[in-house]
Formats: sequence, C-alpha cells, structure tokens
Amino acid sequence: MTVEAALALCSLVLVLALAIGAVAAAGAQLRCMDAAREAARLVARGEPDRARHAAEAIAPGGARVDIRTVGDEVTVQVSKGVDQLPGLTVSGRALGVLEPGVLIGGSPEAEPGVPSGPP
Repeated sequence: MTVEAALALCSLVLVLALAIGAVAAAGAQLRCMDAAREAARLVARGEPDRARHAAEAIAPGGARVDIRTVGDEVTVQVSKGVDQLPGLTVSGRALGVLEPGVLIGGSPEAEPGVPSGPP
C-alpha cells in the first residue's frame, strides 16, 4: 500500500464518520423539536406532569427538558449533546398558551376581561 492510498483511506473513514455524526445530529434535532412541541401542548392543556414524562420519552436519552411558565405562556426547551460529534448540542423549543381555566401554581389562569367561573 502506498502512502497516497493510506491517506485516501483515512480521509474516507473521516468523511464517513462525519456523515454518520451529521445524520445522528439531524435525528436528535427532530426528536428534541417533537418532544418540546408535545410537552408545550400538554402543559397548555393543564397536564405538566404528563408533559415532562412525554418529553423525556420522546427526546433522545439523557436530554435536558426545561419547562417554564410565565403568565399564560409556557416555553419548553429540550436539548441534548450529540455523542458522535463532541461539542455539538442540538435543541428544540416550543411555545404554547395556556387554555382558559388551567391551574398553574394553584390559581386559575383566565383571559383578561373574561370571568373565570359560572355567572
């Protein structure tokens, strides 16, 4: 084997490894986006415990799930480092609006100007 052939083989292996890492990163990105979207939908419906469980089940293993509620908006961010490409982190983020009457922190959230109960 010549030196040129050895270098070509090493280059081919490196390109193949990077391509596999890119495919893994794209798959992890899609799973993070799906997990964030599903969790935001469940929190908006008033099921925050199910939201975290669902996000952890959908997201890649070891992903970080961050759920924040401010006023009537919920933001979910799911992030995970890509094992095949060290130093690369993929994430997905979703925003939802709480449905009227959803309890967050023990108080019902109501739309401004709309009574939150029977007349």
